[in-house]
Amino acid sequence: MKKLLFFLSVFIITPILASAQNTSDHNFRVAKNLDVFNAIYRNLDLMYVDTLDADKAVGTAIRAMLGSLDPYTEYYPEDKAGEYKQMLTGKYAGIGSVISYSFTRKRVVINEPYEGMPAAEAGLKKGDIILSIDGESMEDKTTAYVSDHLRGDAGTTMVLKIQRPSTGKKLTFKVQRRAIQMPFLPYYGMQPDNIGYIGYNQYVEGSAKDVRRAFIDLRNKGMKGLVLDLRNNGGGSVQEAIQILNMFIPKGKQLLEMRGKVKDSRQVFNTTVEPIDTVMPIVVLVNDGTASASEITSGALQDLDRAVVLGTRTYGKGLVQVPNVPLPYNGKLKLTTAKYYIPSGRCIQARSYKHTDNGYVAKEVADSLTHEFRTAAGRIVRDGGGIKPDLEVQPDSLPNIAFYLSRVDTTDILLNYEIDYIAKHPTIAKPSEFELSDKDYEQFKDLVIKSGFTYDQVSEKYLKDLEKLARFEGYYDDAKEEFEALSKKLKHNIAKDLDYPYNKQKIKEMIAADILAAYYFERGSIENALRTDKQMAAAVKLLNNEAEYRKLLEPAKEEAKTTKAEDKQAKADKKQAKADKKQGKNKKKK
Repeated sequence: MKKLLFFLSVFIITPILASAQNTSDHNFRVAKNLDVFNAIYRNLDLMYVDTLDADKAVGTAIRAMLGSLDPYTEYYPEDKAGEYKQMLTGKYAGIGSVISYSFTRKRVVINEPYEGMPAAEAGLKKGDIILSIDGESMEDKTTAYVSDHLRGDAGTTMVLKIQRPSTGKKLTFKVQRRAIQMPFLPYYGMQPDNIGYIGYNQYVEGSAKDVRRAFIDLRNKGMKGLVLDLRNNGGGSVQEAIQILNMFIPKGKQLLEMRGKVKDSRQVFNTTVEPIDTVMPIVVLVNDGTASASEITSGALQDLDRAVVLGTRTYGKGLVQVPNVPLPYNGKLKLTTAKYYIPSGRCIQARSYKHTDNGYVAKEVADSLTHEFRTAAGRIVRDGGGIKPDLEVQPDSLPNIAFYLSRVDTTDILLNYEIDYIAKHPTIAKPSEFELSDKDYEQFKDLVIKSGFTYDQVSEKYLKDLEKLARFEGYYDDAKEEFEALSKKLKHNIAKDLDYPYNKQKIKEMIAADILAAYYFERGSIENALRTDKQMAAAVKLLNNEAEYRKLLEPAKEEAKTTKAEDKQAKADKKQAKADKKQGKNKKKK
């Protein structure tokens, strides 16, 4: 018996000692490396040939250390307080406008003023060329440089000198900077067939209240189904996500659990108030830009079978950051502390971060390493790869020529056409009706052709790659005539490319979106774009088909059988556990 007790004591104490030893070793290595770092910097500061800038040198070391971890852990020194505040609240102090660089003018121009913000209120328009800010010339300055000078402390006034390209006149504006809120709910409204639409861009503080108001307003107008658009919503505040979920999920349901290394990092979030609606059919639109808090919203609605998720697979960010870890000298640290788990128990983090000497390496979680989980109704869902939609619908792709016209072209054809169009049209049709006419498009096409615009054709590139491969493998001589004939057919023909029906339609939509923003701001562009949105059309179609909608929220027959079997087994296990417990009590009494 003594030998047994001794063995057990050794068996229990050894892991404890090992754990204590590991902790001690870790603490020693931390202290050692901090001492080494301090010693290195002291010697550099004392003896290095040039005088070091302490903020830059140590700042570089800090960024390198954090850069080896993940993309989300970030350090904000005191002089970056403005960036930190914007990250946290979505606000900054400035004039409230998108700006862009004009290659032909070698200056930055006003591109899209935000509705209700100083730039729009002062009368700045799309295409206005920024000549100077407070007397300093902005010629040849980068977009980042101009942006920094447009921003400042709220309440301060700047003198902005611009040239209006439509008239050539130089105008001077006094614009007072103020706190700018990026549009987080740029548009909501009723669509055909009494389908409501809410476009939600970012989970900033207080935004859930606006989503709630929008939903109630649409319901009061007779909404029979809702499309909640979370495409390209990169997330933000978890609290806002919880409040939005609480609108549709009964009180007392678990929505989210956070688990981290530190015990205090574990948090459970439940619905705490009665919802405003538990029966309205909902379709949530998602894509690969849907991340973080957006995935909590879409994932929880999916796990609780409260909405159909439609679109393409989401980004897969299942990591949680504490955004305000205080540091000395008014610095802040945004720190990854935990992973989050949605109602089914799954974590949807799609990437693992391997730490190397050259920073982190992101590795996608393989499908074979993911696990099955069950929704409340028993449908199979998986972890480790973002939120997979219940109904996958690919969006229309942007033609290559449209991409080059809008993002790559250095001749400003698109910008110049839009500025000219706006100058000639004091008013246009309302967003739900506006469309660029074929006559207008022909004028744009003529401008493109006369400008000498060119772009890289994907088909031509692939043909050249194939030709290289054929030469390498020795087949080119036999197929030379075919290659030459195909090469002639694939030669650039800009007029033909612009007339190709799909290209023409997408370019017209792209121009219309830019023009509408000048008259009706972002809300006008969104409302107009919904008319030709392939994923939106699929969502409306689904909400108009109650049987199909309900079918997507029910488990397949095989899933249902498995769920019933699992429930039966769980009940049997519970019954057996009770019997074992009762038997144990009877033995003790004896």
